[in-house]
Amino acid sequence: MPSKRLSVVVTRRLPEAVETRLSELFDVSLRDDDTPMTKPELAAAMREADVLVPTVTDRIDAGLIGQAGNRLKLIANFGAGVDHIDVDTARSRGILVSNTPGVVTEDTADMTLALMLAATRRIPEGLATMQAGDWQGWAPTAFLGGRLGGRRLGILGMGRIGQAVARRARAFGMQIHYHNRRKLRPETEAALEATYWDSLDQMVARMDILSINCPHTPTTFHLMNARRLKLMKPDAVIVNTSRGEVIDENALVRMLRAGELAGAGLDVYEHGTDINPDLRNLPNVVLLPHMGSATREGRLEMGEKVIINVKTFADGHRPPDQVVPAML
Repeated sequence: MPSKRLSVVVTRRLPEAVETRLSELFDVSLRDDDTPMTKPELAAAMREADVLVPTVTDRIDAGLIGQAGNRLKLIANFGAGVDHIDVDTARSRGILVSNTPGVVTEDTADMTLALMLAATRRIPEGLATMQAGDWQGWAPTAFLGGRLGGRRLGILGMGRIGQAVARRARAFGMQIHYHNRRKLRPETEAALEATYWDSLDQMVARMDILSINCPHTPTTFHLMNARRLKLMKPDAVIVNTSRGEVIDENALVRMLRAGELAGAGLDVYEHGTDINPDLRNLPNVVLLPHMGSATREGRLEMGEKVIINVKTFADGHRPPDQVVPAML
């Protein structure tokens, strides 16, 4: 790489400490406000920068990469998921892609358990009653939910986050079941006291709670489709802190409205911020604004990984968190 400082464009506002350190190391263009870049703004940034630092809100498809010119050499994603980036097209153009794996594992697992508790213990209903000033006092049959202990938890996707969810769920006394592309190593499975299901259909039909923890890929799009959702027990709950595209949202709404599912806890949605309005009106649904990884500690650690990836690249080496096809 040339000796001059790399030109780096950051597409969203990052924690102040991260922006300060990036400015110390590189020739950085920072975002003035915290709104996503438009497609023309992204295209201009990719023509002008050596390194682009995008987030999950930036859709970097083949067409956009085709407008990048010859200067852009690294897309250093601020986040672990890269399904918003056409990695194959980037590689064909000689553009490396890096991410920030492992940073959000514990935070996302915490939020997964929080959604399980919120959906099964009717926490939003209780909160709404208190905020409205409608509470008339304790009653033996008021706000009855169900305990987590003893319930069967099915985890769809047993990677870092899925395993972190399993560890937490065990502490609540839940029975751990999972479906994954590959069976875990025996020692890992034993440590988690987890039961592997080769058939996803058979697993979902027997679970009390289903947690979605797999990435969005062509093979996982609508993995929980209408047919598979109908296999679930009427008193089951589904929780998603991974990617909204894994669930057929319209089918989910129909089943929740008909009482064919007991509830849902969602932090991600099939169409991003364009959420099915019926979801907002269902009393058995807990909705969060994609905040599973939203901790100060996590965001700083993500920023540190981005800095390490860019600095390593600037020093003439491959980023330690380079995304390669085997990782996808």
